[in-house]
Amino acid sequence: MFRDFLPSRLCVIYMPSHVWIVCRQEIKRLDKTVFKQAISATCLACLVIAAAPVTADPDAGAYLAARQADNANDFMVSTQYLTKALQADPTNLAIAENAMRSLIALGQIDRAEPIARAVVEQGNNNLIATLTLSIANAKAGNWTGILEELEAGRSISPLVDGLSRAWAHLGEGDMTRALEGFDAVIATEGMAAYGLPHKAYALASVGDFEGAEAIFRDNPSLRFSRQSVIAYVQVLSQLGQNETAVAFMDRIFSNQLDPGLTLLREELAAGNSVAYGAVRTPVQGMADLFLMIASILQDDAPDEFTLLYARAATHLWPENTQAVLTTARLLESLAQYDLANATYTQVDPSDPAFLAAELGRAEVLRSADRPDAAIEVLEALTRSYPERAEVFAAKGDSMRQAERFADAIEAYSRALPLYDDNSTAKWFVHYARGISHHQLDQWSGAEADFRAALVLRPDQPQVLNYLGYSLVERGEKMDEALAMIETAADARPDSGAIVDSLGWVYFQLGRYEEAVVHLEQAASLEPLDPVINDHLGDAFWAVGRETEAQFQWQRALSFDPEEDDAARIRDKLARGLDMVLIDEGAPPLRVASDND
Repeated sequence: MFRDFLPSRLCVIYMPSHVWIVCRQEIKRLDKTVFKQAISATCLACLVIAAAPVTADPDAGAYLAARQADNANDFMVSTQYLTKALQADPTNLAIAENAMRSLIALGQIDRAEPIARAVVEQGNNNLIATLTLSIANAKAGNWTGILEELEAGRSISPLVDGLSRAWAHLGEGDMTRALEGFDAVIATEGMAAYGLPHKAYALASVGDFEGAEAIFRDNPSLRFSRQSVIAYVQVLSQLGQNETAVAFMDRIFSNQLDPGLTLLREELAAGNSVAYGAVRTPVQGMADLFLMIASILQDDAPDEFTLLYARAATHLWPENTQAVLTTARLLESLAQYDLANATYTQVDPSDPAFLAAELGRAEVLRSADRPDAAIEVLEALTRSYPERAEVFAAKGDSMRQAERFADAIEAYSRALPLYDDNSTAKWFVHYARGISHHQLDQWSGAEADFRAALVLRPDQPQVLNYLGYSLVERGEKMDEALAMIETAADARPDSGAIVDSLGWVYFQLGRYEEAVVHLEQAASLEPLDPVINDHLGDAFWAVGRETEAQFQWQRALSFDPEEDDAARIRDKLARGLDMVLIDEGAPPLRVASDND
């Protein structure tokens, strides 16, 4: 069956470029047990929603409403109800913890801070409260407060505690104790990869570029993030080693530089002295620490948990574009589109990442079913970035979502010549344009685009399925269509749509028993799909299982098919598939011969 398989290309385009990508790759090579020990306390505490009983009966409803909103990740509503419940029962730790979580998720750490202080004053050793106070103290430059919390035994995790202690000592002006703190983290099994760059940041921040350079150069256990690469090449530039810096960037990133990194490389290549500006203050050091944790956890922890650390980073360092984009992407994944949209707008137009932020914002608007607003954003981008293929490709996606298929074709056509010949995105744009042609009944254009996509990606299952199914529906090149769909099904045996296509081509070839097998599998994969259930009904009818056929057609009707499809299904229920085919002038059902 047709399925508009168009996952967001923005996962490639607007994702914060190389944010901890090297780090994440290298984590797989580390001792996972050790790493989890360093952060597991945080994970476990945040993943469990406190279940202490609500003692204030008049506001039990508020608490339950908050829980429902929390389950939907509606942090704004959750905060409103939790605040009300907390006023009625200020000592309830469950309510307080959930209120702090929701406020941090909203980026309202200032409102979470008094709740955290009240929790601590009540004698509770609560992780969310500790995290809140750590953020608040760092923001205020209250380094003594961070150290006092640590001395009192209030912990976030060994890794966070250790680096927080070191940065707090530096914030107090005690470089000796700060370095001792960084060294303690580095000496802890499994933590050197995270402690080393922070020690280098600290040294560079006080002008010890030689010491920082030695750390970056001489420690194979150090895993470079985007931020640490920037820090290293800035340090090298301060030492007059621009050529070494350029070579290092090329080795790490190859030709995959984002706009900010491209500008940095150009400055270095031109021989200009680049000032050190990566992590300059203890507050920024704490922000980078929280962003590091968020970035590492993205693959393994729930987004609502990871968001707490991303929000911490943006609160401490609002100018850190990587933190802003990470936060926005997490909010988008949690379907908090208004919050994500607002977060993307925090990126200044002068920032090299502005294009990425605006593309992300357009995608958010599309996800929120606001294609016209997305198109407005993208129209502005086409005027500002007329040379960027991804802008026109995204515009095409939004036009297609708005069912403005002719405009989508125009946008995709503008995008294609702007891609490099070796671009991995070109197949996708051909595919999307082909779908738009197909929606306008422009088959020659659609087929040409699908085949162009296959030249670039010969075994791409989505393209193979769409083209193969289209050929089946047209009754053309059936053998080729079957081969395409078989290849797609081998690659995606868990896709109900693709397995349905395989069953349907067997049906069209008169191989009804084989069709039944695959269509039953497709229906088990996607039991609520009206098209799949309709196809299975036809196959049942073809093999003489008429009662089961009528049951499947009834199921298909219950899942709200398109009106034309619904009318045809009702006709089949009334008269049977054979009579419907006769009236349509279609070939009668047949059993495949040995020569088929």
